[in-house]
Amino acid sequence: MSSVLAPAAEERSHEILASIRQAFAEKGFDGASMQDLARAAGMSVGNFYRYFPSKAAIVEAMCGYDLSEIQSEFAQIQTSDRPMACLRERILKHFSEESTKDGQLWAEITAAAIRKPEIGEAARQMEETIVSMLTTVFAHVTRRTIEDARKRYEGQCQMLVMLVKAMATRTAQCGPASPALAAQVVAVIDRILLDVSSDRAEG
Repeated sequence: MSSVLAPAAEERSHEILASIRQAFAEKGFDGASMQDLARAAGMSVGNFYRYFPSKAAIVEAMCGYDLSEIQSEFAQIQTSDRPMACLRERILKHFSEESTKDGQLWAEITAAAIRKPEIGEAARQMEETIVSMLTTVFAHVTRRTIEDARKRYEGQCQMLVMLVKAMATRTAQCGPASPALAAQVVAVIDRILLDVSSDRAEG
């Protein structure tokens, strides 16, 4: 991941990311020039390059920015009296119309990750971190060690990440899921969460 910025510079980089997300999503990784993105941020190209020297650096920063928000969500889940219900609520929230506005952006990033190893690595690290956070929740709920929970639930964690990612990108490309598809996805999520909740360690 990218180097640590000073607090003021980091805050400014977050503002820039928020302002260019739509342009990046609409024009695509290859279609959006640095000039387009600088214009969307209301900056000169030279100043924009000071924050983001390449489009790959932008994607890396976007992954980090989104991951910090996800980490905040997981912190709330961990302290909830009903962590699995809270987790379910947060997952389903990502299927809302508001949340799927980022679907096109992540569809573009996923496509770029196939061609650009550095982007693929940033996306992979983000997914691995989310899997680790899910594992921590499952370990807490089932009263298992983190190591045991990872061995037992890694597939379930990866499936949950894949479902959220697939639904976001599908909505961006094909429009909202039909009620029948949405119901099937929710049923799979509920089954995973129920199976994990019922698998508490003995003693």
